Amino acid sequence: MQKAGLSQFHGTQLKLLNGVFLVVLFAPFLALGFRTLQTNGVASQLNLNLSDMVVSYYLNGGFEMKASDLEGLIHARDTFILNVMTGTGLAAKAVIAVFVAGLAIGTLRLIFSVFCLYRIVANSYGWRKFGRVRIMLSDRTLVPFSTRGLWNYYVVLPSHMLGQSHELKVSLAHELQHVRQGDLEWEIVLEALKPIFFLNPFFHAWKRQVEELREFNCDSKVLSKGIIDVRTYCDTLLSICQSTLRRDRAFVIAVPKVTLVTADRSSNWNNRPSMLESRVLSALEARPVRFQRLLFLTLLLPLVTALSITAVAVQRPGDWSQDRLMLSTVVNLERLDEINRLSTFGRIRN
Repeated sequence: MQKAGLSQFHGTQLKLLNGVFLVVLFAPFLALGFRTLQTNGVASQLNLNLSDMVVSYYLNGGFEMKASDLEGLIHARDTFILNVMTGTGLAAKAVIAVFVAGLAIGTLRLIFSVFCLYRIVANSYGWRKFGRVRIMLSDRTLVPFSTRGLWNYYVVLPSHMLGQSHELKVSLAHELQHVRQGDLEWEIVLEALKPIFFLNPFFHAWKRQVEELREFNCDSKVLSKGIIDVRTYCDTLLSICQSTLRRDRAFVIAVPKVTLVTADRSSNWNNRPSMLESRVLSALEARPVRFQRLLFLTLLLPLVTALSITAVAVQRPGDWSQDRLMLSTVVNLERLDEINRLSTFGRIRN
């Protein structure tokens, strides 16, 4: 989308990422539904299994490889999963130990983080409320943030902002926009999944991308209303970011929450623009965008289709197809040939 000149369509990119997440989440059910249709004879002639496609391509001379090596490669995932489930082998035991330890540590960290967040909100003072939104003032935080409970939403502002009307206006507009966009619910889901996917680098990269697009989209939505000028908005981001460099440890740990701005120190070692710099540049270069919903639907359909087909294709095959029986026959012939070769070699030596 950036190469196509659609980098300002932050809302569309964010919805696409969330849509991809939902498709991946429900992929097993899609595969199960397709398997049910095949069992009932509705799609029995349609074979979308990737391993069957590879076997067919191999048997037709598509590439050269020992049949036994190909069979081992195809069954590698099932073998690994079986070893992990049964705890067979040192590697499987190591994977189990690392996962269990990481899950336990991540869960304890999440519980402690929620407790820290609860203490910050509980020790805040109620200032305004309308509907399910509660605006709180806190002496324990230097950065505005929003979170939610089982029913109510909470926007927590530093107490000193009462004397800084511009920062107060920007902070309220930004955090209330997060509430309207449903960002708090997504943040809760992401934090809840971290202990499970702590070993998955793709999850962490995806989470970071979602967080960045969430802020870009919120900034553009607030500025598009024309109530706050760009300079005031950017000055507030810079001013509050200076405060985050002196933040306390309890605030850093407390999750799940969505803050106005964070100090991104990772840019110091990965040679990429900081999150704050990217947000300021995005705000200064912002232009009106139209037809975001139409673009989202146009791009979502092929994405969902591709992911659904992929989810079905990577499942293990149900029954033995003719090609897989042929591959098994070739493997057995290879083994017989190897046995005969070793037997002949032994007789010659004798």
